[in-house]
Order: sequence, then structure tokens, then C-alpha cells
Amino acid sequence: MLQLIKRIVLKSQLLITALSAVLICASTPALAQMNIEITGVGQSLYPIAVMRFKDEQKLPISITEIIRQDLARSGYFKNTENGNAVENDEGTPNYKSWAARGADALVVGSVVQSGGSQFEIQYKLFDIRKSESLGGLKLNSSADNLRAVAHKIADDIILKLLGERGVFSTRLSYVIKDGKRYRLVISDADGQNIRNAMNSGEPIISPSWSPDGKKVAYVSFEDRKPVIYVHELATGRRIALSNQKGNNSAPAWSPDGKRLAISLSKDGNTQIYSINADGTGLQRLTRSYTIDTEPQYSADGRYIYFTSDRGGNPQIYRMSAEGEQAEGVKRVTFKQGFVTSPRISPDGKFLAYIANIGGAYRLYILNLATGDAQALTDGTSDESPSFAANGRYVLYSTKVNSKRVLAAVSVDGNSKQVLSIPGSDVRQPSWGPFMD
Repeated sequence: MLQLIKRIVLKSQLLITALSAVLICASTPALAQMNIEITGVGQSLYPIAVMRFKDEQKLPISITEIIRQDLARSGYFKNTENGNAVENDEGTPNYKSWAARGADALVVGSVVQSGGSQFEIQYKLFDIRKSESLGGLKLNSSADNLRAVAHKIADDIILKLLGERGVFSTRLSYVIKDGKRYRLVISDADGQNIRNAMNSGEPIISPSWSPDGKKVAYVSFEDRKPVIYVHELATGRRIALSNQKGNNSAPAWSPDGKRLAISLSKDGNTQIYSINADGTGLQRLTRSYTIDTEPQYSADGRYIYFTSDRGGNPQIYRMSAEGEQAEGVKRVTFKQGFVTSPRISPDGKFLAYIANIGGAYRLYILNLATGDAQALTDGTSDESPSFAANGRYVLYSTKVNSKRVLAAVSVDGNSKQVLSIPGSDVRQPSWGPFMD
């Protein structure tokens, strides 16, 4: 059995089991400014002109540039105005003139300093095709919250033009390594505005956001063994959720935030358990003689998807959230011979996972209704997928020029981008929920 565990972990670099040496190797990067490189775009881009906000020079950062970058990263838009020209934000624009310049939508805005480091940011959106105003927003902000305002405006543009929620105001968590120190960090959805949540001289892995976006569960080796913690981001307060004998790993929140599914080896081989968010009510859910790990709740909370080698090689299975004794276990993946890291889309329709294809670890997406699976990347060392809150993108870790970076790809595979920190390896990403 020990040799089987070693083979699975060393091949996938993803299964979280009793081998702490492997888990230590799966740790991560260093703190600096995140670079973003868009490596692919959608096939049909919506041309939009985002004009320089009037009196923006009063701000310590450029609202305009953040909005432009957000829209470009979405994979849906093409900026037709990238200069410093300012369009009057009062009255009606010349629709015919903007149409002739190739814009289908126009964004104009202004900045008013309301005292000290307080600002009023206003923006308006116009549909050039229909020659009509789509409204806008008026937001008050301090100087240190301007990025959040820009992301909120970009989200509003997405909603008004495309009819879906944008994810620019959501957050990411990931682990970076700075020398011999490990840092769990929180950032904006574009990887910028990095804040430390946890520092340690030992590895930190498997961050998982609570449904309300206020807490992150993760595994820390600070006590020289894997222990699961729940960390309250606003206060820094945390609890040791599970510190059982052996390995405590792979935390995943239930949709209502009341429980977490976790993997424990306290009784021998790694099995799946559920536990209340305060650390009480531990319940065993699987009872196999193989490795069961990486649990993930379905979007409705009725099921748990997990990785198991009960059929020989690792595959994804599904069971009732009450445990395998309730309805048995159903195998979900069949297309590849070695599959790990299940992640369910927020609408419950898709499963993202990592498959070993001839020694290459590649991100796939499976339509749960039809059983159709497609590769989203042509990578060789993808890991740790995580859906955006709107289900339109998958964040993951991969290698570029032998360095670990974060990458995001749209679920249709058309729009791709790479987020990297120069000179550092970055991995273990998790995309946070909408913050209502």
C-alpha cells in the first residue's frame, strides 16, 4: 500500500496524502508585483472606448487604466481608445462620430476631490450601436480603495453590456515562497494589490475560500505536520479546524459555509470526512481500503466529488454529502487513465480536473450532463484548478520557462492569460466568491 501511495503522489503532484515530503515540494513563490500577459483572446471582441477620466491626475493611481486592463483581460472586449484624451462626461456624446471610430460602446468618467484623500468617482456608459445611455455609477472612495472602485466600474460595464456579473471585484488567494518563508496572500482578481494573510517558515497549501469570502481554510506545516486551519481575513483570527493524528488535508467548504469536507489519515489510509466549521462534529464519509482525497461539494451541497484510486489509477468519483453508505459511489471520469483535482463550476454544470496525458498534466473541463470533456490547455504541468465566481474562467497553476505561474483560461479555451511574479514560483491558487 505504501508503494501505491508513493506512486500516485509522485505522478500527480496533486493528491494530498501521507507523504509530507511531497507536500513540502508542492509549496510556493515570492512577493513582488504581479505581471499579467494575455496569451489568447476571444474570437469576437466587443470594441469599447474607455476615455481618460476627467481630472484623474488628482489620483495616486489611474482608474482608467485599471478599467481598460480589466476589460481586456475578460476576453470579451477590445479597447479602441488607449490614449490620454478626455471626453466630456456631461451631456450626450456624438454617436455617429464614435461609430465611425469603430466603437460599439463608450465609457466616460470624472474625478472630484471631496476633501483630503476622499474622492467622488463618476462614470457613464453609452451604447453607440443603439445611440442610448446605459446609465453609470457615482462612487465615493478613499485613496487606498481606488482599485476596488475601478474593478466595480468594470463589473458594472460587463453587467450592462453582456448581462452577466463580472468577477473583477472578487479576490484570489495563493501561496508564494520568499526565500525560506511561505506566504499565503490575498490579491485582487488581477493578481495586484497583494496582502499577506499568513507567514510561515513551513509550507502552506490548499487554500479554500468560505462561501461568504470572509474566511480561508488552508493546510499549514508550521507544527511540522499538516494541520487544517480556518483563517478569518478581517481580524487575522484563526482556529485549528483539524489536528488529528497523521495528515489533515484538502479542506473544501459546503455551499452554506456550515461544514467542510476534509481528508484525514488518522485511521490508516487517507479517507474523507466532514466537520463543522468550528471544528466539532467530525464524521467519516468514505470507508475504502484505498486513497480517497480532494473532496469538493457540488454546487447544491447534495454531493461530494473526490479523487480515489479505488479502481486502480486515480479517477473522480461522486457520493452523497452524507457519505458513501447513503447512495454508494459513482465514477465520473472515464476519458483519461489518470485524473485528479476535481473542481465544480458555480452553476454545477461543469467539472474541471487535471489529467495525465502521456506524462503531461493538463487542465480539462467535463460537461457533467453530456460527459463530453475537452482540454483547456496544452500544458505539461498544470495543477490546482479553481473556477471564477461567474463560472466563466478557470484559474490554475502551471509552468512557464521552468517557473511556476498562475494562469487563467475561459471555459471555452479562447481567452488565456498568465499572471507571474518575476523570479518567483507561484502555485496553490483559489478564486474567491462574489462579495455581496
